Amino acid sequence: MSRAILDGYEAAAAGLVEAFEAISSAALFAPVRHLLPTLPSRVADIGAGTGRDAAWFADQGHGVVAVEPVSAFRRAGRERHASPRIAWVDDRLPRLDRLAARRETFDFIVLSAVWQHLRDAERRVALPRLRGLSRRGGTMILSIRTGPGAPDRKVYPARAADTLAWAEEAGFRCVFAADAPSVQEANRAAGVSWTWLGLEAV
Repeated sequence: MSRAILDGYEAAAAGLVEAFEAISSAALFAPVRHLLPTLPSRVADIGAGTGRDAAWFADQGHGVVAVEPVSAFRRAGRERHASPRIAWVDDRLPRLDRLAARRETFDFIVLSAVWQHLRDAERRVALPRLRGLSRRGGTMILSIRTGPGAPDRKVYPARAADTLAWAEEAGFRCVFAADAPSVQEANRAAGVSWTWLGLEAV
């Protein structure tokens, strides 16, 4: 993910924190509800933003590593969602070197509203990294954006078919794919929708 995109998020953070926090995690993950962990699990939230979803998972008894490269979001997350079940890591896709250095694997990995900020070449690097962070039999959910983004936070087009092909090469198996409208009214009005993928590490 480029420095320019991260700088765009830093510059807009004051308004985005409230916008992110207003989203219901339960509503966001409704299309993949059946894939969410029910037993206590190790969860990696990649691109955790303000920690809204990390806190939601932690409240259900999961241990969460919240990975977020935007310092303003990490600060907001620590302030709003202080929890012994959440560990914060300053890292970014595609390489996730700091997360990998923890030598931990996860039962469940979340990539929500992140994939659109990577170019295809970065996506092909990211997927083997994500497989290396996944326990065998673990699940990863990933959302792919269709529609415009903010001019200072560039969005790159992504095809679900390409992502699935690269995921299979990396050692994932597709167990679910479905389209869903944006949960944000302004995004729906702008023509934004999402494709959710459920991937199992094999």
